[in-house]
Amino acid sequence: MQSFKTFLQKIDKYFFLIIILAAVLRFSGITLIPPSLNWDEVSHGNNANSILTTGKDEWGVPFPVIFRAFGDYKLPVYIYMTAISEKIFGLNTFAVRLPSILAGVGTVVATYFLVFSLYRKRELANLSALLVTVEPWSLFLSRGAFEANLALFFIVSGVYFFVKSFENSKNLIASALLLGLSVWTYNSARVFVPLLMLSLVIIYWDEMKTLFKNKKVFVVSVVVTAFFFIPMFIQLLEPIGQARYGKVSIIDEGAIAAIEEARNTSKLSPTVNRLLNNRVVYFSHAFIVNWASHYSSFFLFFKGGTNYQFSIPGRGLIYWIDLFPLTVGLLWLVTRRSKANSFLIAWFLLSPIPSALTNEAPQVLRAIVMLPMPMIVTAIGVYEITKWLSKKFNISIKFLISVYIVLIYLFLENYGITYATTYRTNYSWSWQYGYEQIVDYAKTHYSEYDKIIVTKKYGEPHEFFLFYWPWNSSDYNSDPNLIRYTQSGWYWVDRFDKFYFVNDWQIPHDNEIFVLESKKEKVDCRILRCLLITSPGNSPNAWQKLESINFLDGQPAFEIFDNQK
Repeated sequence: MQSFKTFLQKIDKYFFLIIILAAVLRFSGITLIPPSLNWDEVSHGNNANSILTTGKDEWGVPFPVIFRAFGDYKLPVYIYMTAISEKIFGLNTFAVRLPSILAGVGTVVATYFLVFSLYRKRELANLSALLVTVEPWSLFLSRGAFEANLALFFIVSGVYFFVKSFENSKNLIASALLLGLSVWTYNSARVFVPLLMLSLVIIYWDEMKTLFKNKKVFVVSVVVTAFFFIPMFIQLLEPIGQARYGKVSIIDEGAIAAIEEARNTSKLSPTVNRLLNNRVVYFSHAFIVNWASHYSSFFLFFKGGTNYQFSIPGRGLIYWIDLFPLTVGLLWLVTRRSKANSFLIAWFLLSPIPSALTNEAPQVLRAIVMLPMPMIVTAIGVYEITKWLSKKFNISIKFLISVYIVLIYLFLENYGITYATTYRTNYSWSWQYGYEQIVDYAKTHYSEYDKIIVTKKYGEPHEFFLFYWPWNSSDYNSDPNLIRYTQSGWYWVDRFDKFYFVNDWQIPHDNEIFVLESKKEKVDCRILRCLLITSPGNSPNAWQKLESINFLDGQPAFEIFDNQK
């Protein structure tokens, strides 16, 4: 009880208000915005439900340490946490997104304590936590079921406990546990966290020496670290551990073709040609360009990312009002020598590396491990600017910070309105909106049809049927009609029960025979009663249109047809 009172004494009322704001911004309308679950979210939900009900994933593997899913091999922690959430709240949107929401709020809390532990300034800690609460980058990714957001919470919390271990060595065990969990949550952490840990050891080597004296704690920490990291490195050497990176690597088929073309068109001598046009040089150049792109003002403040599921198109990840304070904060870190400053600089420089290793950099989600550095550095800049203005013009620091907070609120209000209205309406297609509606329709009319045929145009329709129906996981895995196969490194489902999933080009216009991609199985709707759920304008000529499902902007998403003449 005494320790809890001590804990409360370390927190001021402003921090409680920040936590409440963080929770409100992340929980409000969470089942409606984003407008629907995307294919990764329903995959999390289905695998978690399968684990919960059968002890196996959707492929029938008992309690896997990596989930095959679509062939992208998802790391396990988010899925197992989702299983706990679904046990409490059921198989629904709220349960799937809850771990990320809680992680988003938790990152706000962890940022406060980390900054306070580093600098012992409550104003700086509060301001850092506030910026993590309201900045678009952290806010947006806290509202979808993103494993990356959960990994970020583990990383920030793990670093906090590492810093606190200098006061109480037992915190080193908690640090090892949290950082270990992060590398089994999201792939970027597998690259970044070992580099971050090495930086911590180097920068705080003198403090680490004192931890060696408590041999029991140190040994337990090493064992916990080994428990998480040794299997991770072993897995990374295996095909399943490399599967995801193989799809996004800098050296892809396009890169190889570019290298070959450069060699074939070069007028240099053969020796120089080989020295300049090869994979190592191509990779090195691309990596440096990718790494630097994460610090671009266009990426951070004005345009954001290019994937519509990770940020609002054309909007920065950080409010542009923070461009100057962030610059001031960086200059302050560089010109003031301290271990805390050196550590923040190391984090800031190392964090883009996972994203820079891929061919889509700068990428908002893969670069999430940069957080909460931009917010902390901005807070430092605001703090130093207000101190200077206060001294120069004899103005209250509290007043100046209050003005800044009002301005941030105005930016937040504008962003929130855009996010809840324009973004939700115009980009519902990017969240696979419409699947829930077609599943409801198919479920209502299920008994009327021999076969139900669904387009694959919008990606992985079987997952949405499993989730929104919901379908019994055990029945799905043992279904004799289940057809699934691998092609081009991806796992496809063509059929289960009476459902058939087809590509748009497999939907005939002049006859009524559908041919599946796998096994070339035919579905003859001339002799069967068939329901077709297809993309707009893509159906057999004589079929009757029953209903249209629109995206939220009014554009058609699905059309439903019946072969009853």
